[in-house]
Amino acid sequence: MTRTLLTGGSGFIAAHILDALLKRGHSVVTTVRSQEKAEQIKTSHPGVSKENLDFVIVADISAPHAFERVVVSDPPFEAVIHTASPFHLRAQDVKKDLLDPAINGTVGLIKAVKNNAPSVKRVMVTSSGAAIMGFSKPQTYTFTEADWNNMTWEEATSNPLNAYRASKVFSEKAAWDFVEKEKPHFSVTSINPPMVYGPIVHHIKNLDGLNTSNERIRDIAFGKAKDSCPFTGVFLWVDVRDLALAHVLAIEIPEAAGQRFCVSPGQYSNKDIVECIRESFSELRGGLPTGDALKPGDFPPTGWYGYDNTKSKEVLGISYRPLKECIVDTVNSLNPFVNKGEGR
Repeated sequence: MTRTLLTGGSGFIAAHILDALLKRGHSVVTTVRSQEKAEQIKTSHPGVSKENLDFVIVADISAPHAFERVVVSDPPFEAVIHTASPFHLRAQDVKKDLLDPAINGTVGLIKAVKNNAPSVKRVMVTSSGAAIMGFSKPQTYTFTEADWNNMTWEEATSNPLNAYRASKVFSEKAAWDFVEKEKPHFSVTSINPPMVYGPIVHHIKNLDGLNTSNERIRDIAFGKAKDSCPFTGVFLWVDVRDLALAHVLAIEIPEAAGQRFCVSPGQYSNKDIVECIRESFSELRGGLPTGDALKPGDFPPTGWYGYDNTKSKEVLGISYRPLKECIVDTVNSLNPFVNKGEGR
């Protein structure tokens, strides 16, 4: 059993990581932004003792010294998994809402671990394929863990999407730079997923509060995309449950120390999502795009980039779920909200 600090435990990805940690016998303290969110997580894990699941409130991860006391625990932490970072495209001030929390939160956390948590051996950073994939390369290129997206600050502050992508680049680079310069007592590992889909297990009030990536499945499944399938954009994906397991394996497996991991089973398109839903949910077929309305969501004629997942399979031993299983399970997790007339 490893005593683990998990940041941002109420989020889409973090909720699955928490499930995986508990199922594999780890003891967890997770940060949340409010007591209300702590109570919601407790409700999702009835019967789990305070010794195995506890909470600490961090209202603002970008605040100076936000994690100084958080990283101190009895029994002491041996691992930290840092997932807390904003991902939404509605930011009014991209520096304040996206860039600062990602960069300052990551740097503040690893500084706090170095200064106050000598027992920690591994810090896991939830990064992104956005920190690897820079789209200036030809679309026949296959990205690996050696690649970096070389976005500039000017590009980062030009719009919310660029700001999100840059926030993952800058925050992950800051973590690696810290390790190189400060030589801390712990190793850093990063997990770099592309588009993340999968069933929701975290608390949401309705489908308007859905995480950004799953909004795409919601809109396709429940008729909002009938007239035009959304453009896919990033034609690489991963199931959130496989991503969560990758995080936990990366704190368990010694060889994962100091590594980056491309985590994805490969390519997909929004047209593929449509077909998965069409095959599995007869009651939803009337709201799905057909014919020319499908074309925007298909692969580009020139093909798209590859993403080398060899290391994730060989070092972590990940076996990836197929797209259809992911989409079916996701739609089933959203159906209760639709049945209540919410989120349409």
